[in-house]
Amino acid sequence: MPDAAIAYISPIMTRAGRTNIDPDLSDPEAAAADEPETLILDLAAEEDEAPAEGTVAAGMEVIKAAVKHAPRGPGVYRMIGAKGEVLYVGKAKSIARRVISYTRPTGLVSRIVRMVAATTAMEFVSTKTETEALLLEANLIKQLRPRFNVLMRDDKSFPYILITGDHTAPRITKHRGARTAKGDYFGPFASAWAVGRTINALERAFLVRSCSDAVFDSRTRPCLLFQIKRCAGPCTDEVAPDDYAALVKEAKLFLSGRSQAVKQVLARQMEEAAEAMEFERAAVYRDRLAALSAIQATQGINPRGVEEADVFAAVQDGGQTCIQVFFFRTGQNWGNRAYYPKADRSLEAGEVLASFVAQFYDDKPPPALVLLSHAVEDQPVLADALSAVAGRRVEVQVPQRGEKKDLVDHAAQNAREALGRQLAESASQLKLLQGLAEAFGLAAPPRRIEVYDNSHIMGSNAVGGMIVAGPEGFRRRDYRSFNIKSDIAPGDDFGMMREVLERRFKRLLKDAPKATTETEAAAGAADEAEIEVEADGSWPDLVIIDGGPGQLAAAQAILTGLGITDVPLVGIAKGRDREAGRETFHMAGREPFRLEPRDPVLYFVQRLRDEAHRFAIGTHRGRRKKDIRSAGLAEIGGIGPARKRALLNHFGTLKAIERASLDDLQRAPGINAATAQAVYNFFHPQG
Repeated sequence: MPDAAIAYISPIMTRAGRTNIDPDLSDPEAAAADEPETLILDLAAEEDEAPAEGTVAAGMEVIKAAVKHAPRGPGVYRMIGAKGEVLYVGKAKSIARRVISYTRPTGLVSRIVRMVAATTAMEFVSTKTETEALLLEANLIKQLRPRFNVLMRDDKSFPYILITGDHTAPRITKHRGARTAKGDYFGPFASAWAVGRTINALERAFLVRSCSDAVFDSRTRPCLLFQIKRCAGPCTDEVAPDDYAALVKEAKLFLSGRSQAVKQVLARQMEEAAEAMEFERAAVYRDRLAALSAIQATQGINPRGVEEADVFAAVQDGGQTCIQVFFFRTGQNWGNRAYYPKADRSLEAGEVLASFVAQFYDDKPPPALVLLSHAVEDQPVLADALSAVAGRRVEVQVPQRGEKKDLVDHAAQNAREALGRQLAESASQLKLLQGLAEAFGLAAPPRRIEVYDNSHIMGSNAVGGMIVAGPEGFRRRDYRSFNIKSDIAPGDDFGMMREVLERRFKRLLKDAPKATTETEAAAGAADEAEIEVEADGSWPDLVIIDGGPGQLAAAQAILTGLGITDVPLVGIAKGRDREAGRETFHMAGREPFRLEPRDPVLYFVQRLRDEAHRFAIGTHRGRRKKDIRSAGLAEIGGIGPARKRALLNHFGTLKAIERASLDDLQRAPGINAATAQAVYNFFHPQG
């Protein structure tokens, strides 16, 4: 690194105070941004040659050149790395003013210094307003996942309750994913369990059907749900269409926040039935009222003055941030979820929270009120952006007293407890990884472990599965499945393993070539404690395969053929009679060995192997079911055209046959016990 560049890094890296990267626009120098090039410091003026690539001085030179063409209005900017990867996405009221702040010789925190040093290009997108810039920034962060931004680690979609609108007798069901189906959506709920519990109570309260349309159309008599008073029975006209429509309307009113009005109507109807001596009808209303009360009584904390709100509370400890989100709808607590966003340790809780909230609502509608535990920068802009997403006014508040403050404090307490558990689990996980490194002779605890397994039935629907684990546990986002494409002999596990590893590492060499030893050494010399080598983040530090010396040799040959010799490989051979605890481990250059039966590291490796096995089998079954559906019932032995026709006439669809119990199959006309068992076993394989 040139001496001049070192002179610039030294005061930046050792500065104790934090400085906002956005220049003070009241400052006369910052106000002169109409001519941004006049504010740029010539950091390389003392050097005879251009700054070396990868240094802070070189990054600042790139930014200085980009500022000359940067828009003066609102928009989004992207900082690009040497391999074309997006390092950071930011928004600004004035792009030129924001970008110029990165060329200051002092006052930048270490995270910004590392980001500037890695920058080789910049891109800009102008927007009409700062609100549009905020929405675009959140969308790009979720899409591109830049290493220097705050990133949501859990993008699992939330479940909703859907009351369908494309059938004469609407149904109530759980829905997750894109909301393309016609009907009314209510949510989000924090978990599928909360949705299931609420739907069960709503069935008792409003008698709305939950069966699929195929089952509805094939019914000739009421089902069990009608018998236990959890459905009005519209499938067989047990209820008049107008009366059923009234029940559906009441359910929608209740889920829309009119719970008290609905309960008052039911109470009045119960009293009228009792006065008319119609005690059986009064008992029905009584049971419906009890079901509604059960929904509200089991929700935990239920605010009186907050009808619809999401509550966000951020807590930091041990270099990590936990954000707890509570959902309140119709005056009820619909659950909560903890998030652990990836964020630099130097960021304050408010900074992490601001970026997190914008990304959180990128794919879901915000409620009328959003409560935060910390004040965030550009809070009015955030409120305007959420209002644009919702299509109505959304308030963003940081309450200081009263019931809303109590809700935030309650969420913060849950965040502290969740973060404490997370830190304890992380410490335990790190200890296991250290033990794993000692057992397998690794230079350091692995940051990324890849485990491979195959699944097939006599070679059909063969798939390979790869699961990933690290210090934070299983990384389900990184799981991959491989449909075996090559023409190999049925049951050739060696051939399948060779194909999976070859495809995986060829793609890895193309998308993320490993950094050279010299590059890594230079990065470590610059700042070993701070610099994150993200370029190799997708490369495993350990590969585990399910198999003995044969599988290990096949895997070793593939990697060696690709020129990869520094990735440790471990093969796990099952014990005698597949007994857990007696596994034998195989590594190149070592004699086969075992771990102590009660060694925690052995249990950890077993968990990894079992997860890979579960994932591979699940993927195989999914592919097999898809083939079964496309082939109908032809693959089941003993099922000819007559029996196939009898099953379809009785159940209506192949999916209904797949879901049917053994007793239901035996009741189908023309199906004996043996045939029913064969059909059931085909759709529900053991193991």
